[in-house]
Amino acid sequence: LAYLIKGTDEAAEYPGLKAKKVAVVCRTLVALEYQDAGSTKELARQISSLLQQRVPKIQVIDQEKVAAWADEQTWDEFSEVGHAMHADMVVGVDLTGFSIFEGQTLYRGRASATIKVYDCVKKCVVFEKPLPPIVYPPNIAIPASDRQEYDFRREFTSVLADYIARYFYAHDPHADVAMDAAAGLR
Repeated sequence: LAYLIKGTDEAAEYPGLKAKKVAVVCRTLVALEYQDAGSTKELARQISSLLQQRVPKIQVIDQEKVAAWADEQTWDEFSEVGHAMHADMVVGVDLTGFSIFEGQTLYRGRASATIKVYDCVKKCVVFEKPLPPIVYPPNIAIPASDRQEYDFRREFTSVLADYIARYFYAHDPHADVAMDAAAGLR
């Protein structure tokens, strides 16, 4: 009866983005950027989209504008991007690991990251969370002959973005059940 009334959704771990102007920025280690060029931009775009759809009254700054500024400027801290974009908050993702291969003939996404939320008004980090290692699909690898590299990279980036964005809105904690089967059907 409780599930019928309350539902199964879990509250956001950090609900402070509601009704804020937010910039989303992803960056990676230099070695990873050469290996997976463009993954950070795609990840930021997908996180932005999820936040726009699911966080009430949020105003997410256009990802192309954020990426263009970040590419043209030299910056070290997420706060610099936030100030330049006139954002209230910056969701920063430090991608410390990202790969889509398990051997030469199998796909299996692996990523590690830290999320930081910087409050541009208070001028401080208000939320920081190192993520546990993310593996997709969790229990199997997908033969490279079954899927194009571009398609799997986009699929894994989407899973990673969903995992990160869930920290900021209510979500179903059971959504990842049977992820191996879902990966095989795509």
